[in-house]
Amino acid sequence: MKHVYVYYRIVPAQEAMAADRIGALQGLMARHCSQPPRRLCRCDDPALWMEVYAEIADHAAFMAALDAAVLSLDCAAFTLGERHLECFSPAGSVSS
Repeated sequence: MKHVYVYYRIVPAQEAMAADRIGALQGLMARHCSQPPRRLCRCDDPALWMEVYAEIADHAAFMAALDAAVLSLDCAAFTLGERHLECFSPAGSVSS
């Protein structure tokens, strides 16, 4: 199983729109995860957000769905700069 972490900075004045769209995004992505997706913000910088997607069985299908959903929900409308994605697997596991 893989875990995906996406972090980015939002435009503070667009926080409500960002929360709505990320909520919709995570609703779409939940079917790809064994645990419900989560949204976090950095403790000392509330404009820095992180999406957490845990226990993804089909990483390729997840990535294709995530890319399509981010475009369809226009997540670039409320972000400053790029969305950064990191993928992790349990230590010692074979990943592909």
